[in-house]
Amino acid sequence: MASLLIKNIRTLVTCDERDSVLENVDLYCEDGVIRAIGAGLSYSADEVIDASNMLCYPGLVNTHHHLYQVFSRNLPQVQNMELFDWLRTLYEIWKNLDADVVRLSSLTGMGELMKNGCTTCFDHHYVFPAASGDLIGAQFSAADELGIRMHVSRGSMDLSKKDGGLPPDSVVQTVDEIIRDSERLIDKYHDTAFGAMHRVALAPCSPFSVSADLLRESAVLARAKGVRLHTHLCETKDEEQYMLEREGMRPLAYMETLGWVGSDVWYAHGIHFNDEELALLAATGTGVAHCPISNMKLASGVARVSEMLRMGIPVGLAVDGSASNDGSSLLEELRVAFLLQRLTYSREAASGYDILKCATRGSARLLGRDDIGSLAVGKCADLFMIDARRLELVGAAFDPKSVLATVGVRNGVDYTVVNGRVTVRSGQLVGIDEQKLAFDAQQKCAQYLAM
Repeated sequence: MASLLIKNIRTLVTCDERDSVLENVDLYCEDGVIRAIGAGLSYSADEVIDASNMLCYPGLVNTHHHLYQVFSRNLPQVQNMELFDWLRTLYEIWKNLDADVVRLSSLTGMGELMKNGCTTCFDHHYVFPAASGDLIGAQFSAADELGIRMHVSRGSMDLSKKDGGLPPDSVVQTVDEIIRDSERLIDKYHDTAFGAMHRVALAPCSPFSVSADLLRESAVLARAKGVRLHTHLCETKDEEQYMLEREGMRPLAYMETLGWVGSDVWYAHGIHFNDEELALLAATGTGVAHCPISNMKLASGVARVSEMLRMGIPVGLAVDGSASNDGSSLLEELRVAFLLQRLTYSREAASGYDILKCATRGSARLLGRDDIGSLAVGKCADLFMIDARRLELVGAAFDPKSVLATVGVRNGVDYTVVNGRVTVRSGQLVGIDEQKLAFDAQQKCAQYLAM
């Protein structure tokens, strides 16, 4: 069995149930699982890392992304648009997706995530142009090449422009096609084992691009197969008005009628929930993936995260798609999330450590996992480390639980470990040629955008 011993960790922030912070300890993992934490461990290991000056944290868990959007970020024509116009414009680009675009954009986006401490990525892929190839297979292949833990969604859309939706006809499918392919992908890829590297969720795009039948049948299939449910909800006031006009009810009330509340459901954004809706989320254990930078760029609003946490609503952190973020760094999201909550709630805001726990234990909870999100014996060996001697941390590491959210780290991490394997070393991806990836991805991106 492969083994790793990390010696002399200066500070280990566990994010465990006791919020333990350990000083000057070793961590030993074997076959992807933490077997021991303590001072002066005497295990022999395949690899030994001296972490004398390192701050060590549980791996960050990204709960909402659109990796294919890496190839449509920072486009000038959409920079000042809000969600609906932004989507209508970009669908004309996204309709040209193929498996090679998805593979290279996934490698690029997940590589950036890993270089910033992310060890698990959930991707919400819902654009399936006809004859585009095996897009989900391309994503899992990219994840395996990088060594990241991956949750992929079989997303979907069945309402095009002609049906009152936003996307063009070429990227929507029938309910029967979607459900049939969803079942195939669950059977092929979904792994329920402890420490699984591959899992699948069902994720129709949003209530304004899918039918009630698709939402209802997706929920039935997900529960029959034991997978989770995800979609966008309450992201903008435009969405709220659209649903009131089309269905005569607010978005969450509509989703509730279709079986879309419960501890196996989490929503992306969740900005515009009212008091009664927050109470429903808390009572049912329905979760929210918080995407602060995307919410700012699209001028969507500020999610009520500090209130959600006080109410016990499951909250995780996410970067959202690279076209509505322009980056893939959960370290950046940590600091922005903290500052937005301070600006909005002042003394009642979530603390920097609260936000770190959203990105670790909270995010793991959204994905239905108790084997990741904290560092303890018996948990998966997913972690990252940062050298405390960095210039940007001088005078700042006295509170290691909050420093990532308050001060921030802007130059990536020194080490990322996934499943007991070093995947980032000295700030660089292991096992993949970053320079070649960047060149290949840029070439493909230029071809794709020229279509």
